[in-house]
Amino acid sequence: MKRSGAHNPVDTTASLPARPAAPRAQRARPLLLHPAAKPLLFTLCLLPLAWLVYGAAADLLGANPAEKLIRATGDWTLRFLCITLAVTPVRRWAKQPALARLRRMLGLFTFFYGGLHFLCYGWLDMGFVLNDIVRDIAKRPFILVGTSALLLMTPLALTSFNRAIKALGAARWQALHRAVYAVALLGLLHFFWMRTAKHNYAEVAIYGAVIALLLGSRLVTAFRSRRLAAGR
Repeated sequence: MKRSGAHNPVDTTASLPARPAAPRAQRARPLLLHPAAKPLLFTLCLLPLAWLVYGAAADLLGANPAEKLIRATGDWTLRFLCITLAVTPVRRWAKQPALARLRRMLGLFTFFYGGLHFLCYGWLDMGFVLNDIVRDIAKRPFILVGTSALLLMTPLALTSFNRAIKALGAARWQALHRAVYAVALLGLLHFFWMRTAKHNYAEVAIYGAVIALLLGSRLVTAFRSRRLAAGR
């Protein structure tokens, strides 16, 4: 016989409001700020070089390994340049300010692969003969454009450190690093002229569209910022 005062226990947790799931942007932020984020990115950026070194050692680069090394290092320079330019718009779109801490390393790897590209050209194509290299640069416009892009990247790489930023000041440092836009256009022109010789424009169109989108997004952002500043 049941007692009249007996009752079933009530599940009090059912009446509590459900805790909202953390937004995806908030969940991703700890990963970007994790101490292992930069070492992991550093390792990933070295993978193309590791593959090329392995391919050269194992004779996997085809009938003309010298040309393959020159072309591959140039391709990776352009890819890293696009990735570096993509950091700022992706950071704003995804609301991930922590992405900015990875941009410097990506920019330095762009310069690193650009230097490797020129090194492979000077070594494998010109045999490190300085006079021949200088004459070849002056004679062939696409090499002149590529060399100009690398020279423009050099001060950007040399000032990609906190001491340089403090020494130059934020305004002058930002003005200097706007040269990355010229680097992107020169790099694309270098790639276009190189592909023109073989009538291969598919990759040029892809890189051109990506660079146009990235530079266009920066122009739109700058235009909006000026309008907001003028409206105050």
